[in-house]
Amino acid sequence: MAEMTKVAKKQDLQPGASICVEVGGHKVALFNIEGTYYAIEDTCTHRGGPLSQGEVSSTTVTCPWHGAQFDLGTGDVLGPPAPQGVSSYQVLVDGDDIKIEIP
Repeated sequence: MAEMTKVAKKQDLQPGASICVEVGGHKVALFNIEGTYYAIEDTCTHRGGPLSQGEVSSTTVTCPWHGAQFDLGTGDVLGPPAPQGVSSYQVLVDGDDIKIEIP
């Protein structure tokens, strides 16, 4: 089983914000949606756009390059042109630390 790795502090990620963190060679987009944290692969499966820089509506992020949409909870692709979803990762808030699990 993979370990939880600290990637940020709560004060680093205010509600409505997102950042890209690197864990074990993986680029991960980390989002704070009204106090709930989500982590998905940062790279869009269409042309490699940075999902951490995308526009968020509810729990959907839109890739800033070509408009593909992904579910923040599952990583599933919700709208073209992306051919497939991205990985999603478990997030744990431990006190002030935000941790994610990379398998």
